[in-house]
Amino acid sequence: MGSLTKNEYDKMVKKASPNSKIVKDCIFAFLIGGAICAVGQIILDFIKSFGFSKEFSSNFTSMAMIFLGSFLTAFTVYDKIAEYGKAGTLVPITGFANSIVSAAMEFKSEGFVLGLGAKMFTVAGPVLVFGAIFSVVCGILYYVCKMIW
Repeated sequence: MGSLTKNEYDKMVKKASPNSKIVKDCIFAFLIGGAICAVGQIILDFIKSFGFSKEFSSNFTSMAMIFLGSFLTAFTVYDKIAEYGKAGTLVPITGFANSIVSAAMEFKSEGFVLGLGAKMFTVAGPVLVFGAIFSVVCGILYYVCKMIW
């Protein structure tokens, strides 16, 4: 068994490696992410058309998008969308809902409290803690900057 030269090894790696589909993946991520955002905008415009305030309409839209992300995850539709949309499905609200629900669903056999309930916070917990700590740090920085200037 002889040793391979660098060129021979490179040829073998190139032959065995799948072709990159990065351009196609980026286009699909853009389209799917845009479609998710468009759905949110449609819901927002629809609610505002009934004369509700901007604040109420925004809150309702957030809740609707969380519900849709969770609902589609529960019926494995969101995973099928993510196969094509990849990073485009990580749009903040629906992506976060998906990550929480999928983590909970994975452990539903362990029961509602120790399975579903506890595992939902394996993803949400660190995000919420980081958000709370970061908001305190930003508040302190804002306070210090306001005192200086």
